[in-house]
Order: sequence, then C-alpha cells, then structure tokens
Amino acid sequence: MKQKTLFFCTECGNETAKWSGKCLACGAWNTITEAPPAAAAGAGKGTTKPLGSNAPKLISQLDTQEEIRFFTGVGELDRVLGGGAVRGSIVLVGGAPGVGKSTLLLQLCGLVGSRERILYVTGEESRRQLKMRAQRLGVSQGEIYVLAETELAEITAAIDRLEPTIVIIDSIQTMFDGDVSAAPGSISQVRECTMAVMRQAKTGGFTAFVVGHINKEGSIAGPKVLEHMVDCVLYFEGEQSMS
Repeated sequence: MKQKTLFFCTECGNETAKWSGKCLACGAWNTITEAPPAAAAGAGKGTTKPLGSNAPKLISQLDTQEEIRFFTGVGELDRVLGGGAVRGSIVLVGGAPGVGKSTLLLQLCGLVGSRERILYVTGEESRRQLKMRAQRLGVSQGEIYVLAETELAEITAAIDRLEPTIVIIDSIQTMFDGDVSAAPGSISQVRECTMAVMRQAKTGGFTAFVVGHINKEGSIAGPKVLEHMVDCVLYFEGEQSMS
C-alpha cells in the first residue's frame, strides 16, 4: 500500500497533508517540510516483552515512602525544582548560548558526584575540553562519566551499560536518531531524541537534564512542542551588555 506523504512545520510541529508556503497553525513562512517516512505498518507488532517493574499495580500498593527526590546542592535550583530533583523526571535547561547552562550542570556534577552516578553526554565539546572546563570549576572527583557522542543509539546503549542516576544531555540539538531522515536540530530529531531519553528516564529511574539553546525568536530548542514533553522547564537569562 502506498504511503501517504505528510508535511510538518519546523517551527511549531503542526502536521498537514499538503505543502504550503505559510504554516496555517503558527503563521511562519517557509517552514513547511516533508516528514520522514513512517515505519512500515505492523512493524514491531507481534513481539512482547516482560512487564517487570512496569507491571500495573494497585494504587494502595504503591510505596509513597520511596525516595523520589534528591538535593542537587545548588540551593536556588533545588528551590525552583520544588525541593530537589525528581527521580525519573526530565528537566529542560534552556537559554542563550553562553548564559551558563553547562557551567551550572558541571557545578551540579561536582556537588552530587560523590553520591550519584552521573553520565555527562557532550555533543558540542570534546572530552578534553569538558575536563578543562570542569577543572576550572574545581570539579574532578566522584562518579562523573563523560561521553562525547551525538548518535542516539550509542547514548542509550551507554545509559543501559552504566545505569546512572543522573544523565546530562548537552545539547539536544546535536543529538540524532539514525532512523529519522532529518538533520540534527530539526523538529523530528529533537522530538524523537527527547522521547527516547524520556522513556529511558521513566523506566530506569534516573533524572535527565537536557540542554536546549534558544532560537532567534526566544523559543527553547526551536519547537515549542519540546517544552510540553518534559516535566520541568528551566529558562536561563543573562544581563544584556550595555553599549
């Protein structure tokens, strides 16, 4: 059966059956592009996997005493997170390049690295560059693992092997899924990569901090759809220089 061609807006994510010069949802011009082909119908069906800890449970049997938060050691960050970061949550850290997102997350690594296992995935710097920046901040001890990678499959495999309690993705625009025929940073790639990290965070119980740069309109990681996928959005602003 012939597959139906779909188009989507790279700005807001709205899908449409026809191409047009202007998105009818957000009004942006020249943002409509053809969506990558979907997986074949029926693909992946017919296979089952054990439910394990994800099996349905009675609400009366759920353990409310289980530790679901941890303190990051950054007082203001703990405050805006409602008393610490939640296990199994995904936090979007947005802001302009150079505003201090990566610096804050490295400081977090230094504060909790002695009691948490951290995987820092860098797609914008080499491991050596990241270490040099960490040394300037006095961050060198603890279970802080660094992975310089942008391919989603390699990142998820590293998470499975390491079983960290905190995962930092810096940044989501650099990640790509080989099964999605779109460039890194596009709405398709950002959405699929975020979904994959979110699924792993929920099942693995780790906290994910995902860095997203803003575009010229001030939207985090480009499409607004990303802000609705995560559990929390932290937006960083710096003082504009005076001329």
